[in-house]
Amino acid sequence: MKIDFNKGNGLVPAIIQDNKTLEVLMLGYMNEEAYQKTLSENRVTFFSRTKNRLWTKGEESGNFLTVTSISEDCDHDTLLIKVEAAGPTCHTGSRSCFNTEYNQNFIFELENIIADRYENPVENSYINKLRGKGLNKIAQKVGEEGVETVIAALNETEGDFINESSDLVFHLLVLMKEKGISLETIAKNLAGRHR
Repeated sequence: MKIDFNKGNGLVPAIIQDNKTLEVLMLGYMNEEAYQKTLSENRVTFFSRTKNRLWTKGEESGNFLTVTSISEDCDHDTLLIKVEAAGPTCHTGSRSCFNTEYNQNFIFELENIIADRYENPVENSYINKLRGKGLNKIAQKVGEEGVETVIAALNETEGDFINESSDLVFHLLVLMKEKGISLETIAKNLAGRHR
């Protein structure tokens, strides 16, 4: 990458995005030294304009931002950094520094929650109880929820339809995890079909 640090008087904006959910977490600025430190340590380091020094996100809170990828824009003067966040990104304790109405990408977060239940079972977790019944039962639940969604769409209230659709998506995510298929795989397949 040939980043143009000169356009912004030695600084470039760095947009920080969650690698899984794609939620924008924060915006910071990097000089060349901060960028090089970010590359070498694989943790996001900014140049703090108020403190006039390098600042590694999480150096006080422990909520580090581990880099998964870095892209530059077409003008070579802005960075998009995808990260795995170790905790809340905002100093207020919020997940994101942007006060968005809701997490538009919660479905990706839910996929992560389901994966965590698989990797770290919780005794009375519904996911673990369902998983314990095996693939056939999980697939059966998707079928049941699909039928209930159709019935709600045709004969019940909008609230019922929303609830049944939510149950269907949840159970489908569990089935996808059981089969080892990610939302990313489905999204790429749908994008390929669109072309």
